[in-house]
Amino acid sequence: MLPFSLIYHDGFYLPLGGHVFPGEKYRLIQQRLLETRVAAESDFVRPQTIAMDDVLRVHERGYVERLVNGTLSEAEILQTELPYSKALVEASLLGCGGTLEAARLALRNGAACSIGGGFHHAHRGHGEGFCILHDVAIALARLLHDGEIQRAMVIDLDVHDGNGTAAIFPPAGKHRRESLRYGVASGSMMPSADGVFTLSMHQQNNYPMYKPPSSLDVPLADGTDDAEYLEALENAMQGAFARFRPQLIAYVAGADPYVEDKLGGLALTIEGLKERDRMVFRAAQSAGVPVFSVYAGGYAIRVEDTVTIHANTVLAAAEVFSFHGATSC
Repeated sequence: MLPFSLIYHDGFYLPLGGHVFPGEKYRLIQQRLLETRVAAESDFVRPQTIAMDDVLRVHERGYVERLVNGTLSEAEILQTELPYSKALVEASLLGCGGTLEAARLALRNGAACSIGGGFHHAHRGHGEGFCILHDVAIALARLLHDGEIQRAMVIDLDVHDGNGTAAIFPPAGKHRRESLRYGVASGSMMPSADGVFTLSMHQQNNYPMYKPPSSLDVPLADGTDDAEYLEALENAMQGAFARFRPQLIAYVAGADPYVEDKLGGLALTIEGLKERDRMVFRAAQSAGVPVFSVYAGGYAIRVEDTVTIHANTVLAAAEVFSFHGATSC
């Protein structure tokens, strides 16, 4: 057994047809973890669909009603860049429930990994960038509301800037960035009024065009490789933990910094991405802070590579949290 739980449901499947987002990846990841004996059936927890009260704590009521009732405007649907369906909404609501379950299990057991989630482009009043509801924000808002935590950190390592997270949890203080320096962190170093500190390390010349300031932003140049990336990440996390002491970490472990990703422009290898995951989990462990991971994007030319990268996030967590077993996925 793993020393933490994996959150998964067959309902995470996103019915997207031939869309660039591989909606079947969640099922394939679970299969890979079982086939390689990294995980057993007993390691998986089935979540419940998120409660509407939790959704409305983050998202505007009018938007949520249009989303659920199927009355989004054509412009709103185009902004999501997804084919709208009730099944898509149901899968997203279930994915949000999975992220909340992962957060709760992390608080209880020290770590958890959701085989889904990471919809970090969704805003309070609209969806965009393949994201219609912001699962991480919904989960953190619920825990903050209930008083289970007062301070949380989001470490977002998707290739694309976490603009929805930054917009929902705008950092306090003045955003200090005198000039753009690739690989160098900048920001107010302050959490939002809610107590959420956001760290986003992303390819600068990529979606979205406008990137609202996070507490700490690390813009990366096109073609950034393993060594450059890992050095920048180490420096950014040291700076973040020196200024902010979270009680919970949400790790957005995008697979799209991969060199062969169709929507990315960085040059990380599969092993480099696994080391990235290890670094985040080690940092959480060293700080004594519970951590949960979600997946976000991944659009490799071969879907098998995306599955490997995402499965490796679980394996990296298992290695850090003292699991001795399989060494590859």
